[in-house]
Amino acid sequence: MKVSPHPQSVRNSVLRPCATVVAAILALAMIGSAHARDDSAEYSIAEAMNTSTAKALEGVSFYFGGQSHPEVKKHIGNYSSRRTTNAFGKSDADACQWAFLSAIKTFYERAQKEGGNAVINLKSVTTGETHSSDTTYVCRAGNVVAKVYLTGDVVSF
Repeated sequence: MKVSPHPQSVRNSVLRPCATVVAAILALAMIGSAHARDDSAEYSIAEAMNTSTAKALEGVSFYFGGQSHPEVKKHIGNYSSRRTTNAFGKSDADACQWAFLSAIKTFYERAQKEGGNAVINLKSVTTGETHSSDTTYVCRAGNVVAKVYLTGDVVSF
């Protein structure tokens, strides 16, 4: 006598591979769309610099674009900082501010290490173009990461 398989096990053996294929297709679609978005936008420097994170960076002053500053006594060097942050589940503004503050912190650490007390001429750089502004920085944001790239001069007043 031949025993036929239980109907539930037949259904599971057919549906499991289908579910796996569907999950794989969805995963690939998400990966493709994650790399597809790379938007560039400007955000407020003042808003970022008024956060508790920025205010904790005492002893080093930051001057953006063409902002006036005291006379430079010693030019220590031109430096750059490229910072990225996980943007998944965050607004572009929040992710970009996080990346911006991370970049500012690297300038702060560099100035302290080199004996400087200020960073002047801070500018955004994106896709080879320089954005010099007293009020905004540029950030590139996608579905997965946000990126801020700054250049500036560490000096001593």
